[in-house]
Amino acid sequence: MRTPSWLAVVFSFLPSKRTNKIVTPRTQSRNASRNGRTTESTTPRTQSRNASRNGRTTTSEPTTPRTVGETPTSGGGDDRATYLKAFDESKAGVKGLVDTGTATIPSIFVRPREERLKDYEISSKNISVPTIDMNARDERTKNIVAKELTDAAKEWGFFQVVNHGIPLDVLENMLEGIRRFHEQDTEVKKPYYNRDYHANTVIYNSNHDLFSSNAANWRDTMSVNTLFTNGHYDPEDIPPACRDAALRYIKEITNLGDYILSLLSIGLGLKPERLGELESTKGWSLSCHYYPKCPQPQLTLGLNGHADMSFFTILLQDQISALQILHENQWVNINPISGALTFNIGDTLRIISNDILKSVYHRVIARDIGPRVSLPFFFNGTFASTQMYGPLKELTSEENPPIYREFTLAEFMTYFLTVKVDELGVDHFRLK
Repeated sequence: MRTPSWLAVVFSFLPSKRTNKIVTPRTQSRNASRNGRTTESTTPRTQSRNASRNGRTTTSEPTTPRTVGETPTSGGGDDRATYLKAFDESKAGVKGLVDTGTATIPSIFVRPREERLKDYEISSKNISVPTIDMNARDERTKNIVAKELTDAAKEWGFFQVVNHGIPLDVLENMLEGIRRFHEQDTEVKKPYYNRDYHANTVIYNSNHDLFSSNAANWRDTMSVNTLFTNGHYDPEDIPPACRDAALRYIKEITNLGDYILSLLSIGLGLKPERLGELESTKGWSLSCHYYPKCPQPQLTLGLNGHADMSFFTILLQDQISALQILHENQWVNINPISGALTFNIGDTLRIISNDILKSVYHRVIARDIGPRVSLPFFFNGTFASTQMYGPLKELTSEENPPIYREFTLAEFMTYFLTVKVDELGVDHFRLK
């Protein structure tokens, strides 16, 4: 296969002689909550071990070509900048690299060795997040489901739901539509390639933080974002390859989001509509991730470790296991369940609940199988909202005072959108 000119530029920066390792260890620590509940304990900002076919990892350091993950002694940052520029301007994404048949990953994707060595272990225990049956037939079972959801959100911050009411064909058509979009010719996708999230509702690119992160992630993304449009978007902006499937899915998932929010309100002892009054489902973003098969999955990640800034997130994923959450200082695999959806609490709802609910550090490992398709739907509220947000008065008391200060969503989103995806932002709003 003839190497495209842009890829020739990328691989021209793989050195063959004297090199220096990229040394940028990055670690994070979450503060424990007031009542001793585990929030996010000491965590690296990015993590991964050797990804095996079953989604687990080994502890041995990978044997790799000396040039992979290293930068030339001469040029340094300038060479990396040229490398990144060539990759971005190709608009071909990670899939474009895979299509060339490369057996090694370019150095911009390689995590520093120090990060890999400091990574947490994968849990060897047979544990998993709760799976909750949402088939509430009457008021009594509805209250039972509400308690199960809330208990899972308190202990895990993540859970899977079945019998959620969205038809299986809606889920399958959405996954297939997104796969179809990403597997089109690069020239068809190029018109959507952009990095201006304020000016465009629909954007396709690879790594929104490509130029600020220490190592790029092994994925491409098409997103539909209504944070800055008060929940409005033009259906015609969605690519034809997935438009019909996406429109039906968006309608179904927003209805489900409203319902789950009412159940969480009940579980917290609030009136059913209380969390809905915060307008968290008014603005949203849908990230349609495509994770190609990776030739060296032990060296990179599909998505860096992070906690979502959203009120909450509902995830649709295919049957390839790659999502992991940090639980008791170990990575726990969230293995897909056919027809299920995965729900997680975001930092906004964590703050509003005054740390009663957990927002959990999670990541996506790279795999040597694939491609994998994963679609997180973030309920964020809207940038234009003038409402003040902070711990609800109903959930605070003299014995349990507010832990966080109040803020507008514009302030909250602006802060989170200016830090790297793997940086911790919730402590910025914590009362001293």
